Amino acid sequence: MPVIIHRTFIEAPPHVCFDLARNGDVHTQTTSNTKEKAVAGVTEGWMEEGDEVTWEATHFGIRQRLTARITEMDRPHRFVDVMVKGAFHSFTHTHVFFEQGEGTLMVDTFDYRSPLGPLGSIADRLFLEKYMKGFIERRAHELKRMAEHEKTQS
Repeated sequence: MPVIIHRTFIEAPPHVCFDLARNGDVHTQTTSNTKEKAVAGVTEGWMEEGDEVTWEATHFGIRQRLTARITEMDRPHRFVDVMVKGAFHSFTHTHVFFEQGEGTLMVDTFDYRSPLGPLGSIADRLFLEKYMKGFIERRAHELKRMAEHEKTQS
């Protein structure tokens, strides 16, 4: 099972970063390269513990749907979303926000298992792990940009 850990320092307080990271509208904005949009469940605004959302996006030229549920939330420090239905065999995405000096260290941990057993493991090594790492990094970069912009507007 690959585990991707990505750390981003953001010059904004943890509550700003946390709220942006759990906002469905922001998620859509930060994943525009895959045309991701919420099509069921919580489709806009902040997600809370127990909420589910179904995302529709294009990955590898294929339109896909994935449903995730927020299973844990400790505002503004941590929340966890877990795949309920989708292309992966399973995934758990943990979002943690540490106050650090004048900002926040945001840590994304994406722990997933590909479908198709041994074929999925080969796909991970050939391209999927790199693709997912890039996806998480791009989203984190956009969240950083938005949070730091929001801080300057306050």
